[in-house]
Amino acid sequence: MSSNNFPRVFLKNKEEKEVQQGFPWVFDNEISHLKHRKDEKSEWKNEDLASCTVSDGSVVEVYTKAGGFLGTGVINRKSKITIRLISSEHADQVLADTYAFYQEKVQSAVDLRKLYYSELDSYRLIFGEADFIPGFICERFCDEENRIFLVVQFLSLSCEIFREEILAALKKVCQPDGIYERSDTSVRDKEGLPQVSGWIGQEFDTNITIIENDIKLGVDIANGQKTGYFLDQKFNRAAAAKFCQNKKVLDTFTHTGAFGLNAFKSGAKEVISVDISPEAVEMVNKNIKLNHAEKKMKGVCADVFDLLKKYEADGEKFDVIILDPPAFTKSAKMIEKAYGGYKEINLRAMRLLNKGGILITCSCSYFMEVHMFCDMLMHAAMDSHKRVQILEKRGAGPDHPVLVGYPKSEYLKCIICKID
Repeated sequence: MSSNNFPRVFLKNKEEKEVQQGFPWVFDNEISHLKHRKDEKSEWKNEDLASCTVSDGSVVEVYTKAGGFLGTGVINRKSKITIRLISSEHADQVLADTYAFYQEKVQSAVDLRKLYYSELDSYRLIFGEADFIPGFICERFCDEENRIFLVVQFLSLSCEIFREEILAALKKVCQPDGIYERSDTSVRDKEGLPQVSGWIGQEFDTNITIIENDIKLGVDIANGQKTGYFLDQKFNRAAAAKFCQNKKVLDTFTHTGAFGLNAFKSGAKEVISVDISPEAVEMVNKNIKLNHAEKKMKGVCADVFDLLKKYEADGEKFDVIILDPPAFTKSAKMIEKAYGGYKEINLRAMRLLNKGGILITCSCSYFMEVHMFCDMLMHAAMDSHKRVQILEKRGAGPDHPVLVGYPKSEYLKCIICKID
């Protein structure tokens, strides 16, 4: 099919700048109109977005208002993100061989990870837009039997329509023992897609054990948060552990106990790992046993906000505190409330630390930008009458590359501080 026959989406005046800088989305309010024709003999027909005859899931070409070509994407009028760009090439080049198109993308992602990870490591294999497959996430887990399991999420229509090609590419390039789908998130609702989960092909036990930083970790890929485990903090956990030898450590919002277990591995004298979820704490306790850490580490089921207040009232003190909460905001509208939540837990943590103690504080919300996060730490320090030295500013691991022009790919902040 000639590229001349693909629907053309024209942006409003001056709306092309972000796309030219690398931003891979086009929002509904940025679109001026569409041009569409049935075949090469038909006349081009101008259509507005609301009444256009182009069906959702169609491949379209995106142009500036003046007619400059920007890229090829997939349209979905059910979503505010109306077009997700999948290539800077014309549509006929993309669709000439979609299996080869996605195989090249998967192979490129695999080659990049091989620079940082071994065959026995677990890591994020595909990071959506940052790996040029918008809306698609793939985690690669290597269990203690050296079996490879992929956990995939098709989060947008732009990747859902190429499901067959993407899965075929993963199977050919990665040769996994099993693939489990976790497309059971509300993001799919916004795309007009049903939530689904389960094995794709052969079935296995969904509870696996991986090894990270020489620590055994049980991961429930079917029921754990998101894809079962947060791989982005691997190197931050190792960095935090350096401060924990012979220290009393509080590990909050622990999920699987990974930060706490890294602290134990480095020689901490006591580790308390806290999570509000009973299921998470059950996994923490399993991981404690897996690593024979029962004498020095325990899991506690509690609301972290309430527990920090109680520890302060009781005069409890720690040498190292780790704060790794879930995103307190997923929208710009809620940033002030989120700021207050981050400030409260950081302020209380500062008060609970012994003089010269170490605070490892994290945020996985893109909307809490690093300068704002540091501003929050400054105000928490003022209110707790503490002095703070920032020792390290860290982010996600190299399996979460940052795409220039797409700031949402730089979401994780991990700051290591000394508190006096």
